[in-house]
Amino acid sequence: MTALARPALHRNFHRLAWFALIMTASTILFGAFVRLSDAGLSCPDWPTCYGKVTWPQTHAEAAEHPAIAIRPLETHKAWLEQVHRFLAAALGIEVLILALLAARRRARGAAQILGACALVAVAIGLYMSGQHVLASVLALTGEAILLLAAWRWSNTDLARAAVLTLAVIVFQAVLGMWTVTWLLKPIVVMGHLLGGMTLFSCLLWMAWKSLHLPITLAQAAALKRWLGVGLALLVAQIALGGWVSANYAALACGGSSMSVDNFPKCVGQWWPMQDYAEGFTLWRGIGVDYEGGILDGASRIAIQMAHRIVAVVLAVYLWVLSWRLLQVPGLRGWGSALALLVAVQVTLGILNVKLAVPLAVAVAHVGGAVALLFVLLSLLARLRPAE
Repeated sequence: MTALARPALHRNFHRLAWFALIMTASTILFGAFVRLSDAGLSCPDWPTCYGKVTWPQTHAEAAEHPAIAIRPLETHKAWLEQVHRFLAAALGIEVLILALLAARRRARGAAQILGACALVAVAIGLYMSGQHVLASVLALTGEAILLLAAWRWSNTDLARAAVLTLAVIVFQAVLGMWTVTWLLKPIVVMGHLLGGMTLFSCLLWMAWKSLHLPITLAQAAALKRWLGVGLALLVAQIALGGWVSANYAALACGGSSMSVDNFPKCVGQWWPMQDYAEGFTLWRGIGVDYEGGILDGASRIAIQMAHRIVAVVLAVYLWVLSWRLLQVPGLRGWGSALALLVAVQVTLGILNVKLAVPLAVAVAHVGGAVALLFVLLSLLARLRPAE
């Protein structure tokens, strides 16, 4: 297949891919809402909520379940966490359908995909019954089957991409489980955010490829190099943002004030005491409840300052990139959108500090990251050198 050939796809593949992409963005934003509402541990067990498929409506319904010993029931939060799980499960079914459609002409393609998913489903049941080791073995076996199929298959019909996307969402479910069972462990919380963004990226790439709407330009190769660097910086900043949130470092420099002491300064200083070694220790063992954070002030300041420094580098780079895009006929709309999104995202980041992380602003900040990812990846997926 040539670079510009249209992949052989099911007639509804592109519709399902775009719908799954919208669902992914919605799930990411709702997940941010749940996390920022301090509802991430409101269902201490997984995938049920105090033993229920939905969630308990009264304290009496949860009183007999062992999870009540881990965390008291908060009904106004429990529904948030469980609805987020329902959204994720629905998204998983959509991605499974995409994988089956993409691999429908592959020898034993459907059998491999369904067999891998069956192993994962059995693993969930075993996990719920307390057989954690066997559950892990079956889940990893299912993942291995999917990855092996992706490695063996070509991408002429997007089979490789679709099966890899399915493998991503299976691992994302595991991260969701660890987020709860490992009590908001920061490395897992950050990984869960990056997993959501990776899923969004895979689906976006497939959605554009299934539409086959390339942008052919003589300078496409040079622009794609610029976009690649911008994407790498954006991913690093998203990871740092997840680390800030997971370690409750958003207000490490102060907040709820329009004073310069919290921004652009930090606790009234341009360069306060910072502990990067402690702030960026990724693994701290299992069993600690990380809700509210466990780091001291200097460690949280180090995390916040790193996020600010990379934000400046990223913003300047993306504004330069947007200026380059504005010089290219046909890409001026993309360039304008990129410049505007960067300005909005920077403003939202500052408002998070000044207004002490209001829920609406914080969720919008996550949405801004998704929007920036959409612009950069869309251009990377569509740009092709003119023949």
